[in-house]
Amino acid sequence: MISIENIIKDSINAKQLILNDKELIKRINDAAMMCVESLKNGGKIHFCGNGGSASDAQHLAAELSGRFYYDRPPLNAEALHVNTSYLTAVANDYSYDMIYARMLQASAKKGDVLVGISTSGNSANILKAIEVAKEIGVKTIGMTGETGGKMAECCDILLNVPSKCTPRIQESHIMMGHIICEIIEATIFPR
Repeated sequence: MISIENIIKDSINAKQLILNDKELIKRINDAAMMCVESLKNGGKIHFCGNGGSASDAQHLAAELSGRFYYDRPPLNAEALHVNTSYLTAVANDYSYDMIYARMLQASAKKGDVLVGISTSGNSANILKAIEVAKEIGVKTIGMTGETGGKMAECCDILLNVPSKCTPRIQESHIMMGHIICEIIEATIFPR
């Protein structure tokens, strides 16, 4: 039988491990400040992920381009998968591995930031996007699970949740993303 209490405890435990990891806390802040620097210099924050991570990418882009805590001017942020005609055409004509890389080639510029979200850290299309981002001069933030997978070796900043459980990783990704959005908003538009 499923224990709701145990699921909640596991979620709290993942967040407690993040709270206790001072180096990870520093990297979360560094990621936020990387985004602040890009946005202040006219850059854009690009987000990408698959499945639930695509939903998180879209959610976080909306927090920046819409609003987070309070009314302020919009920030330049977008999830790379929101154009389904583009997505299906590129997946069909090239490969699914190229969907984010090709969009970055079209819309990214040096000084932008790419946030790639993959619980395993091994999603081929995210890895290809990171590769292309680096060629363009786009800085990269990877949000992953415990090991970081292949993304551990190629991201400028790795935010690896100390868990191997996909739902707990995703819950922590959205928490870290919200923290980053809050820091960005408060830094660029202080009250």
